[in-house]
Amino acid sequence: MARRIRRPKPVEKPQFRVNDHIRIPEVRLVGDNLEQLSEILGRKVESDIYPTRMVRDWASKMELDLVEISPKAKPPVVRIIDFQKFLYDRKKKQKEIKARTAKTVVKEIRFGPNTDDHDFEFKLRHAKRFLEEGAKVKAYVHFKGRTIVFKDRGELLLLRFLKELEELGSAEALPRMEGRRMTVIVTPKKKRK
Repeated sequence: MARRIRRPKPVEKPQFRVNDHIRIPEVRLVGDNLEQLSEILGRKVESDIYPTRMVRDWASKMELDLVEISPKAKPPVVRIIDFQKFLYDRKKKQKEIKARTAKTVVKEIRFGPNTDDHDFEFKLRHAKRFLEEGAKVKAYVHFKGRTIVFKDRGELLLLRFLKELEELGSAEALPRMEGRRMTVIVTPKKKRK
């Protein structure tokens, strides 16, 4: 029996440098808690350039972390914040952004060049439901073997399909051949509130 070689998992490089990992001689301090910091220290603290050691001491007096926000700036930008809360808020914002992005769903409907009226109506009902749900519909006529000679029938079928769906959606382009398939994509129209 062969032995399985276990490889160590790659160690992720931390995205932000925190506290003692910031080894630059001076940094630019920013943040919305500078007034609170001024009260604790008994001196006026503004958004300005300070020695890193001094800012690190201020962070420890406030029992917070010194976090490097923008490492590529000259000098690097830091904030005095609770690092775990900062990571939590950042993750939460990314989740909200991801939730707001619209997910496009494409449903496929297949026809043959000799599709009769009953099958057409059945597939048309499905397409209407898909468009009402907000999904795109990709309809195609698949030509098997010698049925490729009936390209005009396939095109007429898809044009009829588009005409029936006029009030619910619009075609991205006219029907076109892709190999042995003639396809058309129907996009749902925006609902007016």
